[in-house]
Amino acid sequence: MGGQLILVATPIGNLADISERAIEALNSVEAILCEDTRVTAKLLMSRNISTPTRTLHDHNEQDRAPFFVEKMVAGASFAVVSDAGTPLVSDPGYRLVRAAIAAGVHVTAIPGPNAVITALTLSGLPPLPFMFLGFPAPRSEARKTGFATLRAAEQAGVRSTLIWYEGPHRLVETLEDLITVFGPDREAAVGRELTKRFEEMVRGTLAEVLAHFQETAPRGEITLLIGPSAEDDSGADDLDTHLREALTSHSVKDAATLVAGIIKLPKRTVYARALELSRETKD
Repeated sequence: MGGQLILVATPIGNLADISERAIEALNSVEAILCEDTRVTAKLLMSRNISTPTRTLHDHNEQDRAPFFVEKMVAGASFAVVSDAGTPLVSDPGYRLVRAAIAAGVHVTAIPGPNAVITALTLSGLPPLPFMFLGFPAPRSEARKTGFATLRAAEQAGVRSTLIWYEGPHRLVETLEDLITVFGPDREAAVGRELTKRFEEMVRGTLAEVLAHFQETAPRGEITLLIGPSAEDDSGADDLDTHLREALTSHSVKDAATLVAGIIKLPKRTVYARALELSRETKD
């Protein structure tokens, strides 16, 4: 019989959240595959786990997956962990899982902590349906384009609580871009340092959450959520607001294209209004 691949969820902050099954699995495998051996070492030391560790991250996973799969086919078992939370959720492991499945290796999982679900349950926002979208794009224009696509989907009837991970150094800019696309009054929440000593959940409108983090610089691991739109929210009343914001950094044509993806109005109508606002600014 061959070996197996075990996906092991680890604490997102509080080391006491490790499960008995996770400890048993980490003790039983030939090696633990992890993003950063130094991070995982802290968890292993806290539970006196002496299993060897090997790195498996975005930069080496594709090259190393065949080696580990070959070993598992021959009978070895490995555990995969991320630095925190559930493997594969915005973390490495997907390529290895796909390769293991293709080779007929048994793949199983030991569930546990996950920042997305923890933040969702604490946010006060509708828990169903929800959509997790990983990290927003690092550049503002790409972020706003992605947000505009989600806004258009809302207007087509796909309404859900939206969730992202974000770095503390980009949180304020991302909140500003969310306001540009979704408006300042959308319900939102930001979870910071969840399960840790300085856990914080900031709730309010996007404008209120932004104001908080403009005054208090964000630190630590961030989970960002916004609630779904109201069913009658067409966004048409916000046309001038969105256009004025877009025109500060875009040409008339590009501003109209961006805003047309946000507001449920014909592109021709949006362009005509963008021209009017542009002339008013020049006058």
